[in-house]
Amino acid sequence: MMLSVELTMYPFNGDYIPPIKAFIEKVNTIDNLEVKTFPTATIIMGEYNHVMDSLKVLFKWSYETQGKAVFVAKFLPNTEVLS
Repeated sequence: MMLSVELTMYPFNGDYIPPIKAFIEKVNTIDNLEVKTFPTATIIMGEYNHVMDSLKVLFKWSYETQGKAVFVAKFLPNTEVLS
């Protein structure tokens, strides 16, 4: 099953641009994900289990390297948002 996730990051850091850029760069290093970045959100698409496993790793990495942040996500199973 395919999964599309629209993800927005809100770092607790006052200088919020560097953590967002770092997160987007990290997302783009993961194979077998289609990633589209927009001014207000990033869309991640791929096989359901791979996307979910990747998000788990990404959230942990973000907390450990960038500090606290709030992530807002919309999950759209069986949908390719930007096909």
